[in-house]
This record gives sequence, structure tokens and C-alpha cells, in this order.
Amino acid sequence: MRILHTSDWHVGKVLKGRNRFEEHTKVLAQVIEIAQAERPDLVIVAGDLYDTAAPTADATRLVTRALSALRKTGARVVAIGGNHDNGAALDALRPWADAAGIELRGSYPKGDLSDLLIEGTTEGGERWRLVALPFLSQRYAIRAAEMYDLSAAEANQTYADLVARLIAKLSEPFAEAGVVNLLTAHLTIVGASAGGGEREAHTIMGYAVPATVFPPNAHYVALGHLHRSQQVISPCPTRYSGSPLAVDFGEEENISSVAIVDVAADQAARIRDVPVTSALTLRTVRGSLDQLAKVNLPDAWLRVLVREAPRPGLREDVQELLPNALEVRIDPDMLPNRTSERAAERAGRSPRELFGDYLDSRGNAEEGVRELFDELYDEVSSNQ
Repeated sequence: MRILHTSDWHVGKVLKGRNRFEEHTKVLAQVIEIAQAERPDLVIVAGDLYDTAAPTADATRLVTRALSALRKTGARVVAIGGNHDNGAALDALRPWADAAGIELRGSYPKGDLSDLLIEGTTEGGERWRLVALPFLSQRYAIRAAEMYDLSAAEANQTYADLVARLIAKLSEPFAEAGVVNLLTAHLTIVGASAGGGEREAHTIMGYAVPATVFPPNAHYVALGHLHRSQQVISPCPTRYSGSPLAVDFGEEENISSVAIVDVAADQAARIRDVPVTSALTLRTVRGSLDQLAKVNLPDAWLRVLVREAPRPGLREDVQELLPNALEVRIDPDMLPNRTSERAAERAGRSPRELFGDYLDSRGNAEEGVRELFDELYDEVSSNQ
């Protein structure tokens, strides 16, 4: 059978105030084109369909239409909730999804966990089963009262143990021969590389689990959450597909793609990445205004580190040269680091002197700034 593995769409993402809806539309259209060309039996979307738990109507429409289009290629489609998704809201779409032949698993059922085990048979007669694990919050996994009594290390280990037990229980049917055993989850694996734009609170060690939680008789594990495409050292073939577009400047070196997996009950998984190139690239450039004037990157969003002394209007000058500059900052190399040296000198100094030191440290010699501070300080002081 053939599987298309994708994750971390983050539809609705706003980058430095810039809405990326058009990019997401093109990216998902390309993912659909890849599915049409590759003809997978199964499409797995391993969480974070949305960037926020309260997606807009446009974002919801784009995601549901993309899932429907993937289903129309003839593939079974399974999508799970990620840490950015509202699991309950995804589950509320289950009636629509069921009618469309799409398997949505937004959150964990309160009763029978068998709902997380999905089975099917390809047109070629290959039987498969898939354990689908949405993102599991540590608060949900460990009762609040217990978390207060546990140390951080104990809570981390308890979380990892619970995930391991959950996977072991749900993958018990993997013992049957002649079936392709699959698992998808939205979580952090110890030792894997973050992509750069993940939500830090959910990628720290408290949410990391060892790859040994996966059963050795799984044919393929399709992971989401980390945005960099990568293979994971594991008892079975395990991979993060990565995000199909770079969601933040920390991901500018990532190669956006989806994973295509060919596997059979008696054959090891063969994995290849298919690039997704529809989104604008993200780039960091640095230099003086003269150097920036020579930059020619019309098809990229830019983070600009300016090698100039700070002054009013500098940001506007940069954006006139580079209209795609979403973030403009002074290059940190231009800013002297004398914080520790000045700390001992601050005691007993007047606000005027301290403000003067601040301006000096930033190289700001703009006329009238010190005089304006003096006027404002005198006004405030006289009213006290």
C-alpha cells in the first residue's frame, strides 16, 4: 500500500502581522496535486491542521475542502488533532467527516478507546490498521492533584509512561500477521530536532517521550508536531513529515515536503520526500542600507538585521527598499553589550543620567531627544 503523510498545516497562521491565507491555499492545492499524482491508498494528517484553537470561517473552509479533495483522490483520509487544534471542535465535525468518508480524531474518547483504532483494506487487497493518537495534554494525562505532588522529573516520567501504556494497549492487535500496522501521533520524541516554529510549551522535555514507546512490529509511525522533516531512530520506521510550509523565520532552512511511504505486510517501508514549493520562502538578510539596496529576493518574506545606528525612520527606509520585509531590527552585533559593566554604575544616578547612558549605548545622537526627556521628566516630577 501507499501512504501520503503530512502534518502541521497551521492554516490561519499570521506571520509578523501578515496573513498567509493565499499561501496556505496554494500549498494545500499542491499537496492535493501530489496525492492525485501518487495515488496513495491512505492519507495521514498528523495534527495541527490549524494554527489556533479558534480558527476563522475561511480557515475552516480551507481545511475541510482540502480534506474532501484528498478523499476524492480515492484515498482513505485520517486526520488527528494537534496541540494547536481544538480537539472538541474537530470532533464536532465528525458527522460531516463521517458522511464524507474522512476519519477525524480530535481528542481522546472518555470511554472506549477502540475509536482510536481504524482499519481498512486497499483496492489491491492489502489489509491495514492504524492507531490514531491526537495530542495528549500533560494536564489531561496526569490529574491536576497528582501534578502538584509530583516533581517535574516525576511528572515527565509519568507522562511518558502513560503514553507508552496507551500505545501498548492500542497496538495489541499488531500481533496478527498479514496486516500493515500503522500508528500516527502528535508528540515530541526525545532526540528529535525541533523545526524552529513550534509552540515551546509543548516541545519541552515534559512532553518528550522516548522512541521506545513504539512497538517494533509497527510497519510505519507517522508523526506530527515537529516542523522539520526527519527520520527518528526507533524500533520501527518512524518519521516526522514536517510542515508543508515554513511557519516562522526559525524554520527558514527547513525543506518543506510531504512523505510518500510504500509498504506491505511482508515488506519494509520505503520512504521518500516530495517537496512542496508553493509558499514563499523565509529569509534573513543583514547589512547596511547600501548593501540591502542590492538584495533581490522578491519571492521571499524577509527578516532584516540592519547594520546601521538606530534612528527614527530607519524601519521605513528599509521597507521602502525591501517591501517584503516583515521584521526589521538592528543587527545585534551593532549593539554593545555593556549591561554588566553599567549595572554597578547605576546606583545613585539620576534618571537624566541613566537615560543619557541608554541613548549612548544605542548610538542615538538624534537632536532634541535628551531635551524632550528633560521636559517630560520635569513635568512628571512637578506633578508628584
